[in-house]
Amino acid sequence: MAFFPASFEDLIDRFASLPGIGRKSAQRLAFHVLGLPEGEAEAFAETILWARRTVHTCPVCQNLTDGDICPVCADERRDRSVICVVAEPRDVASLERSREFGGVYHVLHGVLSPMSHVGPDDIRISELVKRVAEGDVKEVIMATNPDTEGDATAMYIARLLKPFDVRVTRLAYGIPVGSNLEFTDDATLVRALEGRREM
Repeated sequence: MAFFPASFEDLIDRFASLPGIGRKSAQRLAFHVLGLPEGEAEAFAETILWARRTVHTCPVCQNLTDGDICPVCADERRDRSVICVVAEPRDVASLERSREFGGVYHVLHGVLSPMSHVGPDDIRISELVKRVAEGDVKEVIMATNPDTEGDATAMYIARLLKPFDVRVTRLAYGIPVGSNLEFTDDATLVRALEGRREM
């Protein structure tokens, strides 16, 4: 038995289809949207449509942009000889928050995953190889997640870039700042030891 009108149930279903949103959260969001003044609800819907129409991938790095190229690629102060490869656009935002990286990025829009039928042609690997082949790149930093798919993607790309005179590195992974060794899992401890550096 349906508790709500069909249009409201459809709105809940739409919110529930978003990643990380369960049925209860979707219901709360639907109630919130329904409670908005009509002008705000229309502005909300129009913002979604406007973003959908104007946001596209940067032809250089494949990050999201609404201009000709993204702000990072447009920034003349960035070091174009160092490319940091990430899986998703949100990873660029994470790295930019640190304010430590002064190079440029390349967004793959996924990682290799045979179980999900995602192969090299399904993500933006060929665009990266083309950028490196054009020269002037000295280092490619693989910053994919430290899981099976992320590691496999990093190794695959490293093999592809071997013929070029470019250094391929991997982000060091280890113990989070502020945590205790006793609560750290074995794989993280191994990575922390492998990624150690001189003081």
